[in-house]
Amino acid sequence: MSYQEYRPSSFQILPPVIKQLLIINTLLLFAQYVLRNSFHIELSEQLGLHYFFASRFRPWQLISYMFMHGDLFHLFSNMFALWMFGSTLENYWGGKRFLIFYLVTGIGAAVTHYIIFYFQIHPALEVINNYLSNPDLKTFETFFHSSNLKIASYEIQGQVNDLVSNFNNMEATGDKAGMLNASVEFMRNYKEELLNSNTVVGASGSIFGLLLAFGMLFPNTLLYVYFAIPIKAKYFVIAYGAIELFSGIQNNPTDNVAHFAHLGGMLFGYFLIKYWGLNRTNFY
Repeated sequence: MSYQEYRPSSFQILPPVIKQLLIINTLLLFAQYVLRNSFHIELSEQLGLHYFFASRFRPWQLISYMFMHGDLFHLFSNMFALWMFGSTLENYWGGKRFLIFYLVTGIGAAVTHYIIFYFQIHPALEVINNYLSNPDLKTFETFFHSSNLKIASYEIQGQVNDLVSNFNNMEATGDKAGMLNASVEFMRNYKEELLNSNTVVGASGSIFGLLLAFGMLFPNTLLYVYFAIPIKAKYFVIAYGAIELFSGIQNNPTDNVAHFAHLGGMLFGYFLIKYWGLNRTNFY
């Protein structure tokens, strides 16, 4: 054979930290289903990560969001990748270092995602804040028909529909003062919903950090795409990173994947490995 995979003397197929992560993530998805269907409670509202300046943001969400998932497929794909790449890394690093890496890359993914989110919504926030300081119906009409009005949630869509109905009624009666007051109220509510509209759940940021670490530490280990196509880990990581970058730049409004969070997990993983000064050992 021209290569060999890394096999420490005491390799565990399911090392303890990964085992606990699998259990916690699975239990929380089960809890989500139970609370939603039985009590109409959305656990992701409390444990999913909201934008840092949103009213629904809580500090613990920087950690808890990593253990929340949207559905069973989301959970399975992340947990399979966690086991696939993480088991080798935990055996290589040990449980403590592995867990630190997992959490740091997850937090780094969140920070990266919301830095990008800030620049995406900043133009709209600037217009909203200026309008609330100096409301004017012509300015509002311009905003309402511009790209700065982002329908980012069902709540915002509902607010838009209600406003249009109210405006039509008040315009028919010539109630300009009522229209101005309604526009100000809409802007306040819209700002609140816009800040809270972006909620992140899932371990993908940490998973991409693990993928990057695997590619750096074991670059020549063969991976099998679709269990059939062999590719070295280093090329697999580069290709996956390029796809995520391209997808993030495309900014497809129907795409609910946080591509820049994935890239953030990889970026923070890279810097953490460099900080630790771990050897990039090639395994042939």
